[in-house]
Formats: sequence, C-alpha cells, structure tokens
Amino acid sequence: MTLAKIGVQTMMLRTEFAERGLFETLRLVSDIGYHAAEISMVAMTKENVAELARARTELGLDIASISGGLTGPGGDHESLTTHFDKFVADAQTLGAEMIRIGMLPAEAMASPATVEKFADDSNEMAARLQEHGIRLYYHNHHIDFAKYDGRYLLDVLAERAPLVGFEIDVHWVQRGGLDPVATLRKYAGRVAMVHLKDYRIGRISPAAFAALDAGDRGPWEAELAKVVQFAEVGEGNLDFPAIIDESVAVGAEYLLVEQDEHYGRTPLECLQTSYDNLVGLGYRELFQ
Repeated sequence: MTLAKIGVQTMMLRTEFAERGLFETLRLVSDIGYHAAEISMVAMTKENVAELARARTELGLDIASISGGLTGPGGDHESLTTHFDKFVADAQTLGAEMIRIGMLPAEAMASPATVEKFADDSNEMAARLQEHGIRLYYHNHHIDFAKYDGRYLLDVLAERAPLVGFEIDVHWVQRGGLDPVATLRKYAGRVAMVHLKDYRIGRISPAAFAALDAGDRGPWEAELAKVVQFAEVGEGNLDFPAIIDESVAVGAEYLLVEQDEHYGRTPLECLQTSYDNLVGLGYRELFQ
C-alpha cells in the first residue's frame, strides 16, 4: 500500500504570503516539516508561478494540486472555462497532476437542475483535462450534504460526473452531519486528497457569563452561535488516527492540513501544532 503524503493547503497562508512573500513563507513551512502543498488563494501571475517553481526546485516542495473554478465571479477572473490553456500550463510548470474546484458556485446551488448542470459541465472539463494528463477534483463543504430530491448534492456530482474525483474535507463532513471515516469509505477509489482540519467546540468567555449574570444575554448568545470552530489537527474532537488510516486505505495521495481561522495565533504557529500532534500520533513517515 502506497502511503499518502502530508502537506499544507496554502489558503491558510495568505496573510503570510502577503507579508513575507511566497518563497520565504514556503521555506518556513518546509522548515516545520511540510514538503507538499496544495496551491489555493494565490494569484497565479507569472511572478508567483515562478516563485512556486523555485520552491519546488530549491525546497523540494511537492505541488499536489492547483485550484480553479469552472467559472469566475465576473470580470477578468481566471476560470477553467475562460483560461483553460493557462491552467494546464501552470499545472505542468509546477508538476501538479491535479486541479481542484474549491466550492460549488453559488448559482449552482439553486435547484436539482443547476446541480446536475454543474456536474455535467465538471465531467466535460475533466475529460478535457485528462487529454493533458491532469485530473479534476471537487472539494466539499457542508452545503454539499444538503439534500436535493432525497440525494446529497455530493452524490449528484458522484453519479453524473464519473470522471471527477473528490477532495474530502473532514471538518466540513462533520459540520454537515456525517461521519468523516464513513464518508471516505463511501467514496473509496475516487479520493486522491483529504483536508485534515479539526473540529472544535470552543468555550464561551468569562465576559459573556458576566454579562449574563448582569441580565444581558446578548454576548452569551452571540458566542454560543460561534462555538463550532476550526482547529489545529489534534486540538479538536475528530478521530484523526481513524481518519488518516482510512484515507490511506482508500487510496488518498495527499493529506493536506488546513485551518480556516486561527483565533489569535499565526498560521505558522497553527501548522507547527498540527505537525507536532501528527508526529505524536505516529505519522512522521507521512511527512516525506
């Protein structure tokens, strides 16, 4: 059985990229112990692609995938539909064999028919990319477990887009009300990437309880509505030994650490904690 490689999803590094630059940030990430990355929320300018290629050459960074939507929000936003050749060229320059769609477009959520059209269009795009040796994947959120005519959105995509693989985000599966391990098993053979993102129930602050004691429920109610949090791997409630072992069993190639919010910590501090916890769980060998 081929082991997966643990890496980082660069969405969580966007503030670091703005402050330090791409290469310097990725050097620090490499120093922690991450040697693979999925590129997301990085403007794929000529300069940035060159910096990513430099990280690949000088740091030995394995570029798992790059990100692209079927359509963009308008204007000159690059999408797979409008800038197909550029996406192919960028992927080939960076040695990335996968492109991932990060989320269902808003307009595709409107009805079963719009979901089906998105699935059909995704399958056609996957076929085009296959001609260039590139695979297309779809990353889930909790919205993908809304039911359309009794079926989860993700199942509509699975049925109508057989050429599209899945990038399973275990936090969003949990937030969608499903079991991450069972979901990985359900889509065995189609999962090449998994987002390792913990799910934590936060604590309500003493200040909110003080306000409650004083007769003001507002702060307590506001904090209660936000107790579901993103967390460093191993700092929340998910069973990561079971998740990682199942990910490897179903054929995942990359396990990508991601954390959408950091709650006063820096992204690099969060990545260090996730690294330490994963090594502590016995997964050092996956940081190849």
